[in-house]
Amino acid sequence: MVRPRDNRADGSAPPARSTAAARHTADPAVGPARHLGSARRTPTWLKVFTGVVAVLLVGVIAFGAYWAIRLQGNLTKAPLSAGSTKTEGAVNDSTDRMQILILGSDTRDGKNSQYGTSDDATGYGHSDVMMLMDISADNKRVNVVSFPRDLLVDIPKCRDPKTNKEYPAQTGVMINSAMSEAGIGCAVDTVNKLTGLEIDHFMMADFNAVKELSNAVGGVSVCVSDAVYDPDSKLRLPKGTSTVQGEQALSFVRTRHAFGDGGDLGRIKAQQGFLSALTRKIKDDGTLTNPARMLGIADAITKNLTIDDGLASVPTLLTVGNRLKNIDVGKVAFVATPTVPAEADINRLQLAEPAASQLFAAMRNDVDLTDPTAKPSTTPSASATPTPTPSPTAPAYDKTLQPVTVANGSGVPARTQEIMQAIKGAGFTEVGQLTAPSVAATAVYYGADSADVAADVAALLGVAPDRVLPAAGVTGVQVYLGSDFANGTPTAAAAAPQLPKDIVNQTAGDTVCQQANPELITR
Repeated sequence: MVRPRDNRADGSAPPARSTAAARHTADPAVGPARHLGSARRTPTWLKVFTGVVAVLLVGVIAFGAYWAIRLQGNLTKAPLSAGSTKTEGAVNDSTDRMQILILGSDTRDGKNSQYGTSDDATGYGHSDVMMLMDISADNKRVNVVSFPRDLLVDIPKCRDPKTNKEYPAQTGVMINSAMSEAGIGCAVDTVNKLTGLEIDHFMMADFNAVKELSNAVGGVSVCVSDAVYDPDSKLRLPKGTSTVQGEQALSFVRTRHAFGDGGDLGRIKAQQGFLSALTRKIKDDGTLTNPARMLGIADAITKNLTIDDGLASVPTLLTVGNRLKNIDVGKVAFVATPTVPAEADINRLQLAEPAASQLFAAMRNDVDLTDPTAKPSTTPSASATPTPTPSPTAPAYDKTLQPVTVANGSGVPARTQEIMQAIKGAGFTEVGQLTAPSVAATAVYYGADSADVAADVAALLGVAPDRVLPAAGVTGVQVYLGSDFANGTPTAAAAAPQLPKDIVNQTAGDTVCQQANPELITR
């Protein structure tokens, strides 16, 4: 019996065959597969069934491929940054805490030309809407923080990724202009600078996105306190609850005059109310478990969406969407950044301190804004700004040139001079004082490039490191004395994070009627 030759180069043995199989195939009298018996005809019904299954499988695969290609083709990408250096690695989109900056563009190009000419939105356009969505690592809560478009901020140096042109840093300009020259990445860098966070992704939608999304879900329920008409946005609504979609939905989120006192804060609350209602609509209607409806929504969104390179794939977007589907609407908190009329221009806004810095510190430490006493779901995000620590050696700065102010909110006027003298005794000569309302907890705030100075001042006074906070509106260092520092040294740390009262405007579970602007109420 001749053994078959093994030609395999790797030297492995050929597959072993059973004795019976070898005997059958070695016997010339036994035909191929003779032991299987005579061939049987396949029943007609089985042929039809097999054919139908094959067609369905091909159809499902083709359908999935069509939508994957279509949705992917809808997406527009842009860089996440305009020059700032990221200090942490990319997040795991499934399991890590994640911050996404959501922007609404006022561009008048293409489908948006009916809302004005391209001259109305220079460069890359302005951000009509700016919200920071913060998803916890355990997917149990979401904080959505809105920044008023009229907020005056400092914009860092930015580079346009298309032209490579560098734009210098700017001071005291409206936050909605951050993206106009160097693109969306400059808006991301600006919010990073303002909050001390490192944003992971961004999503920017245009006017058309609101119209198509509201149509895709069959309209969104909104409520107003009185019948209102805004001639600028053309929004007209009766008193009570209405369902808005298309142009009317866009008018509701764009109107600047219909709600509150006709300013930007009333507009923010209306936008938050709209998003709350949209969230409830999507969850209550079972949209997140309805593939056909989800595809329609995904198509409407992606056609009008610009996202960063790290988010620009359909599987990644689905991963992020999947994280949100089971969140309790009562744990989706909508917050407005604390502001006051700007000193430089009463028609603009500036951060209200210490409330804004308290909010940003809570965000860096992953605080549940709906329950500040709750423990974070994980350790604070790596993206948080490290708490500065005092230098063990001689400081790399001249103490005589560092401005330090003392704001006394302790309720004991004499403390101002005591603390000023202590700071001067350590070698700081540029020491001043400010009037300040009472606060409970002492904090040391610092402006740009003053973190090391703040750490040393805090150590000098015995202020705990977790009470040393960056603040965009501070020049140099500001020691804000609280009632815990009425005498002696301040408490090591507050029992619970210090946050402004009523910092949460509403949750997605709240149905809120927007207060109509009295000047635009109709009868």
